[in-house]
Amino acid sequence: MTPSATGSLPQARYTGPNPTVTEGWQLQRLTAPSRLFGANGLRTGPDGRVYVAQVTGSQISALDLGTGQLATISAKGGDIVAPDDVAFDTSGNLYATEVMDGRVSVRDPRGQTRVLRDDLPCANGITVYQDRLFINECRDGGRLMELDRATGAAQILLTDLASPNAMEVGPDGWLYYPLMTANEIWRVDPNAGEHAEPQRVTADLGVPDAVKFDPQGFIVSTQVASGQVLRIDPRTGDKTLLAQLTPGLDNLTLVGDRVVVSNFTGELTEISSTGQTRTVLPGGLNWPLDLAVGDDGTLYVADGTYFYAVESHGSLRTVGMLFTPGYPGFLRGLAPVGAGAFVVATSGGQIGRYRPADGETDYLADGFDQLYGVAVGPDGDIVFAELGTGRVHSLRSGSTEVLASGLQDPVGVVFDGDGRPLVAESGAGRVVRLTDSSETVVDGLQRPQGIHVADGVLYIVDAGAKELVAFDLGSKVRTTIASGLPVGAPPGVEPKPLKGMPPFSGPQGPFAGITMGADGTLYVAADGDGSVLALRRTGT
Repeated sequence: MTPSATGSLPQARYTGPNPTVTEGWQLQRLTAPSRLFGANGLRTGPDGRVYVAQVTGSQISALDLGTGQLATISAKGGDIVAPDDVAFDTSGNLYATEVMDGRVSVRDPRGQTRVLRDDLPCANGITVYQDRLFINECRDGGRLMELDRATGAAQILLTDLASPNAMEVGPDGWLYYPLMTANEIWRVDPNAGEHAEPQRVTADLGVPDAVKFDPQGFIVSTQVASGQVLRIDPRTGDKTLLAQLTPGLDNLTLVGDRVVVSNFTGELTEISSTGQTRTVLPGGLNWPLDLAVGDDGTLYVADGTYFYAVESHGSLRTVGMLFTPGYPGFLRGLAPVGAGAFVVATSGGQIGRYRPADGETDYLADGFDQLYGVAVGPDGDIVFAELGTGRVHSLRSGSTEVLASGLQDPVGVVFDGDGRPLVAESGAGRVVRLTDSSETVVDGLQRPQGIHVADGVLYIVDAGAKELVAFDLGSKVRTTIASGLPVGAPPGVEPKPLKGMPPFSGPQGPFAGITMGADGTLYVAADGDGSVLALRRTGT
């Protein structure tokens, strides 16, 4: 094996060896690695750093705006799982909502973590005011409550809320919170207890998901659907545009009179008091998951919340995202079917036909448990893997049929040259062909995920071994093309399951997909470091 042609590839959120490729191949990083696993809740800590919660990475990082240094505070695989928002008390304790597990945890200044509550579905918005801890649940019918910081005992302030999110107490002592589903911002007196009478502050926004206050006492609120950052007078509800950014904004924090805004992509943007913007951290891919080359020759990336096209110079163009019309939901499996359409598998258990240009999705099947890869056969049959039940299904003319059951974590699917489906059985370390029974094609793998067939060769991304393997279906010769790939968790890290955030997504999990371009270039989803890799034979 020889080092990749690009030399030492820079690492970001992923720590591990640089990839190497076998003789006759070269490797190029097509898109830049991501610094973060997306960016969600933000809070300025007592040390002046900006603390960034990352749901899908189960990580909390701290950014020094002055030096640009990024430090990991709570790492992937640690005690805090899927943190969505954070807050501090006067003793320096960090509180985090763990949205997928319905938990609130507290991490003390020594780094010790304990669970304060574990029974708060979609626990999300969090703030501390005069050492009083307030939590809400971002779901329709969600609650807003105060928790005792020692015991976790709850006093419910409000119930039946329309997806509340990041909140803060204003200069008037009232607690201000956005309602995403209602598209409004409200406030309530936190001292009123069960007799609290909330008041609406403003409405007709761009789906507000965070509320903070600037030094002048004005609300600053991010709008996830419109990408606007609004400055709002809490007395009148009057709105002014502070900045127009990219949709997918999630939260914000104030550092003096500077506003720092997060985006699902991991981008952090600073907005000055005069409205000027600068990128503090660039955005990137959150995973990525499955890949496909469309009929237009463009490489497309399923990245869960986002669906991207990769431009010729390696930049990402957003084709659709969770809050654009017709988006099918959290995307994982991807198969092009011509005319700009794609058959997709979502984490919500749906198979759909997605037409991004029309902003429409036709759902073809629903009710499955953790869908992963999807493929379309030469006769139009759709085959897809259901990890949750160990089944593989086929879909034709609106009817589904179980092709195989009892498989161990089936994920990737593809058709061979004879039109027979192959499945990556990741839990068994093998790839099987589905005929009348499951016939082993390749075994001895660690955790195969994405698979692709071209010219009689089966290409396998083995996320466990961090290798790209080529297996000649005729001669049965097996070759390792690349090793040390940044796929799966970094070496030594055992990530904890991500249970999902209904209705936004079902359970989320890694999937290192693979596809091939018309020129024979192999594209691999490097979900570990958040990049797309291109592998080409030398001389091509």
